[in-house]
Amino acid sequence: MKIAVPDLISNSYFPALAAVELGFFAREGLDMALELIFPVDRAYLALANGRVDFIAGSAHAALSAFPRWSGAKLICAQARGMYWFLVMHARLNPRRGDLSVIKGRHIGAAPWVDMGLRQLLRDAGYDLARDQIKIAAVSGATESKVNFGLAAANALEDGTIDGFWANGMGAELAVRRGVGTVVIDVRRGDGPKRCFNYTLASIATTDRLIKASPEAAAATVRAIVATQKALSADPERATEVGRNLFPCEEASLIAELVRRDTPFYDAAIKPDVITGMNQFARDCGILDQNIAYEQVVAQELTRCWQ
Repeated sequence: MKIAVPDLISNSYFPALAAVELGFFAREGLDMALELIFPVDRAYLALANGRVDFIAGSAHAALSAFPRWSGAKLICAQARGMYWFLVMHARLNPRRGDLSVIKGRHIGAAPWVDMGLRQLLRDAGYDLARDQIKIAAVSGATESKVNFGLAAANALEDGTIDGFWANGMGAELAVRRGVGTVVIDVRRGDGPKRCFNYTLASIATTDRLIKASPEAAAATVRAIVATQKALSADPERATEVGRNLFPCEEASLIAELVRRDTPFYDAAIKPDVITGMNQFARDCGILDQNIAYEQVVAQELTRCWQ
């Protein structure tokens, strides 16, 4: 079986990476392979076409290939909360929580990921046209095997963008290189309150797979839960995974990033999360009606969250 991620050298979808590399899928009897497919809408299209079996990605992006959630379900969360960071160039003297620095600036963001920043700014009272805020893909970061956080950190260092909205690995690299400052970290309280539930890192699959292979779907959830517990108990295990998948610098950082994320590790997807994501999706124009919780989350697999 295959599980696709839209960003590999990252902490965002790390429970899925670790479930493969540390053998938790194998312990559940699953022969699971990782595949990097960027951007996330391309990954969900691969799921819809049967090229992959699961997606470890942003939950709201399922709507790119499954309108109104027709044909797909979330089976568990990898972690709670929207997980991207707004990082601005240090030369702008940005301050944590002060969004005014974004006015008149060029911000790099991946397709579908950018929706989170656009709505956050709208909820905070900003208007992209009035405030002359440009949010666009990073030049050159368009191939299906791109690791966007790394590309964004490099673009910030090169000065081709003023800031970026991307994963924790990209943010950490920019900060350590002295070129970036974190302005918004949603999970840790920055930004409008409701933006926490815009989306989350989840595991999704098709209704077709759940019906045809219910035990494989359940085993996938159990493997993610076991991985979350293992990493929470010992974040240093992330280094082993990093050494197998990441360049040296990023491998040396991943255990610390995972340690910061473990308080948010929880496989459960609660109804208020879907309510928040529904509203976000409607605000973004990718959903035209509220969708019931049971149409988004696979009810038969919730028992596997514990």
